[in-house]
Amino acid sequence: MIQSSSAPSSAVSVDLRPVRRALLSVTDKTGLVEFAKALASHGVELVSTGGTAKALRDAGLAVRDISDLTGFPEMLDGRVKTLHPKVHGGILHIRGNDEHEAAVAKHGIEPIDMVVVNLYAFEKTAEKPGVAFAEVIENIDIGGPSMVRSAAKNFGDVAIVTSTKDYAGLAEELKANNGNLSRATRWQLAKQAFATTAAYDAAIATALESIEAPEGKAVFKTDALPQTLRVIDPLEMTLRYGENPHQKAALYVDGSGKGIAAGEQLQGKELSYNNLVDLDACWELASEFDETAVVIIKHTNPCGAATGATVLEAYKRALEADPVSAFGGVIGVNREVDGAAAEEIAKLFVEAIVAPSFTKEALERFAAKKNLRLIRITPAETKRVLKQVSGGVLVQDADRLKVTEAELKAVTERKPTAEEMRALLFAWRVCKHVKSNAIVYARFAEGHGQTVGVGAGQMSRVDAARFGAMKAVLPLAGSVAASDAFFPFPDGLETVAKAGATAVIQPGGSVRDAEVIEAANRLGVAMVFTGARHFRHG
Repeated sequence: MIQSSSAPSSAVSVDLRPVRRALLSVTDKTGLVEFAKALASHGVELVSTGGTAKALRDAGLAVRDISDLTGFPEMLDGRVKTLHPKVHGGILHIRGNDEHEAAVAKHGIEPIDMVVVNLYAFEKTAEKPGVAFAEVIENIDIGGPSMVRSAAKNFGDVAIVTSTKDYAGLAEELKANNGNLSRATRWQLAKQAFATTAAYDAAIATALESIEAPEGKAVFKTDALPQTLRVIDPLEMTLRYGENPHQKAALYVDGSGKGIAAGEQLQGKELSYNNLVDLDACWELASEFDETAVVIIKHTNPCGAATGATVLEAYKRALEADPVSAFGGVIGVNREVDGAAAEEIAKLFVEAIVAPSFTKEALERFAAKKNLRLIRITPAETKRVLKQVSGGVLVQDADRLKVTEAELKAVTERKPTAEEMRALLFAWRVCKHVKSNAIVYARFAEGHGQTVGVGAGQMSRVDAARFGAMKAVLPLAGSVAASDAFFPFPDGLETVAKAGATAVIQPGGSVRDAEVIEAANRLGVAMVFTGARHFRHG
């Protein structure tokens, strides 16, 4: 947002330019009337088009039609209204340039000192279920981006306004400078404008690239990877530092208004890079469950995860799994946090909590912990995952695969009991969010799942099994184990069985599956195959 002081500083006052005539043509009319009134209060002539002109007239403002300025009527269902020399000449001519001044005088072109434009909502149109191809094409704005680029190119003389968020700051600066705007402001607006048209063109190119049949209903190839990767996300905020103090970092947002990046911080210290990474990890895992779930994350790995009848019950079970590692962690809850849960959670030092909502009682309890960050999130589905490598970027679909009991293949002589099966499915969901190599021990009791031990990020699968058992605080006897990929040798299966696991879930697919199955039968362990793995390399 443009910031203005009540009185212009010497730096701001350099190269002030008056706004005498403004052209307004907007799709999003938020704040339009108020801003137009601010312009009119400085004697600015308002020139407008179509629905924008009507909105201004309905508010009692004097408006000049674009056709009066150009001497040419709007035509082709509004496709041609601002694509005219008297519009672009009025915007683009350089004030004080003798040749330019003579040209516009000869052709009766009037100067336009400000352009207020926001573009057709192309992305919203393209995302509509069953949208017609013709409608997608019709919502490609032509005149708007042309005016935006013209005004931004000639920022030395013209102010280009593309965001409703800038209206208040511009009104303040105009008031402070008697209807003038500084070069610094015009330059900032121009940079925003070029970013706006770049993002708009990228959205169009990306959407059209994915359309399979350019007639009738627009058929989008939603599963196709883009031919060109276009990432144009605006800066949301700079962070104190990255993973470490010597690294610079910032947060950029995709404009959806959803997910961790757009989470609303209700209290607490500034979010750090590591906070955001951990918050995303715990929210992703908490979102795996339909039932009430609480996840405690430390360095992107879950140290405790559980479901429960209430948030309080799920939290107690998650904390019970590894209370030492939970200290200083991040908590994700997939339900509203109530006062009872907040009372218990407040006893532990944690960095941040993310949830879809918090009750008044919960907020009052957490308010005493001034540094605790509370994040209210609007859920978002991650469709693609990007990872930078030297010289390029890797792109993959997000791992949204889930398995049901019906899809599992029992491969051992003993089949899992009903309770073991519920525990296996719980463990498998958690294991998906643990860094490879991963082994998760879990149990199912009183109708709910709970992690018992987590072995994360080990170089060998047998070490992950040993580490998960070593981390266990709760009894391992009668637990189940999940492995994110197949056991390449029987030793991994033998390790989890020795630790106390009575059932195992794993992808299968090893050349030594028969040996692993034989070991499970020998040890009386029930084992099921998922047929799919969940590697997570970071």
